[in-house]
Amino acid sequence: MENLALWIAIAIGLVLLVLLVRAAVKIVREYQRVVVFRLGRSIGSRGPGLVLIIPLVDRVVWVDLRELYLEIPSQTAITEDNANISLDFIVFYKVIDAVTSVLAVQNFAGAAQNIAATTLRSVVGDMTLDDVLSKREQMNEWLRSKLDDVTERWGVKVTNVEVREITPPPQVQDAMTRQMSAERTRRAVVTEATGSKQAAITVAEGQKQAAILTAEGDRQAAILRAEGFSLALSKIFDVARTVDANTMSLQYLEALKQIGASPSTKLVVPMELSNLLASITGSAGRAFTTGPDGGRS
Repeated sequence: MENLALWIAIAIGLVLLVLLVRAAVKIVREYQRVVVFRLGRSIGSRGPGLVLIIPLVDRVVWVDLRELYLEIPSQTAITEDNANISLDFIVFYKVIDAVTSVLAVQNFAGAAQNIAATTLRSVVGDMTLDDVLSKREQMNEWLRSKLDDVTERWGVKVTNVEVREITPPPQVQDAMTRQMSAERTRRAVVTEATGSKQAAITVAEGQKQAAILTAEGDRQAAILRAEGFSLALSKIFDVARTVDANTMSLQYLEALKQIGASPSTKLVVPMELSNLLASITGSAGRAFTTGPDGGRS
């Protein structure tokens, strides 16, 4: 019985030792810190790595240093021009001071939601409805700046704020729908007019090019006709130089014969023709006088 009691005591001691070691040793990851309270007093943060604490004396609070997000449910706000709108957004934040984040605020998520709702109403109240709808990036930056000013004393940094959805009043939604429809119609008309303009420009450009090509063809044809006429005159001149005086005289006589056959009663004979007839007459007289053998008859 004594041995059994001894073994039971040893087993209990081993169990207590394991529990004690487990409570005294903490393994803190790189993105974590533990804030240690010794007898209720904060002695700072520990980690990362292996952290030893005194069981039953020290108490630890785990803090995550990664960037986290907080969804803010839909909130109703009134703009500067008295329009009721509903917005919901997301707040991204990260702890930069582990001890302050534990000591300065009890429930950061709840506190941040209330601060975000109040800040949203303050920011939207200074903007018109058109600005809220068109200047979302600017509104996000204002929200981030105002929230960061509040959460900085909690050891928390607000890194970004993104407004996800903005719901304007029903009458404003109807007006926006009509405006978008009118804008689409306007764009269609502008696109059609631009297409017609481009088509007209293309047709005019084609006609211009055709006119240029036609003019160029006419010019080349005129040049070729002039060159042909010049070549013909040159050819005639060359042939004329090879014709003797007797042949020219016969041509003049043939022309005179045709003139005489006309019904006109008056004829105008050029001086050159009369001279040519005189020379022909003289040549004929000499031919009859000399005879065919070259002697006088």
